[in-house]
Amino acid sequence: MFRLAVARQIEIRQLHMAEAEIVFDAVERNRAYLREWLPWVDGTRSPADVRDFISRTIAQLQANQGPSAGVWIGNELVGSIGCHPIDWPNRAVSIGYWIDLAHQGQGIITRCSVAMLDYLFDTLNLHRVEIRCGQGNTRSCAIPERLGFTREGVVRGGQWVNDRWVDLLVWGMLEHEWRARWKA
Repeated sequence: MFRLAVARQIEIRQLHMAEAEIVFDAVERNRAYLREWLPWVDGTRSPADVRDFISRTIAQLQANQGPSAGVWIGNELVGSIGCHPIDWPNRAVSIGYWIDLAHQGQGIITRCSVAMLDYLFDTLNLHRVEIRCGQGNTRSCAIPERLGFTREGVVRGGQWVNDRWVDLLVWGMLEHEWRARWKA
């Protein structure tokens, strides 16, 4: 299964079915703020919904379509980072993430993103990684900006979230840009 050490006590690893209640509890704790930007939150109403999600992420990983993982500090789940299915003909993928409100502003998702991007570019040899963030979600948009992604445009009305259309800012990173910035 997928697992990456990120920093002392921080790792990202594939979720297991036995962790469905832990994930659901984290979503419940953060529901009010997560649902402002993430369309899947309202559809996550029970641990059974989380088990369905975990089942899909395991199948995606086994099909070589990219990992989705929990973000852990020690034994505490504090968020998630993962891939949408990889577009192998174009060696491209988009990633998404969220973190528990109590752990925001500590650089955890930035460090997890670096580890995930190293994996995607170096291990999977992908050419392009994209991040889409709701316009106005300044904390989420700060991640690709901090990592040196290029803001490529806006998908107007790109996602239906919490009974409204949200414009999505599109950020992109190419493999040679990643290596020049983070491997030099």
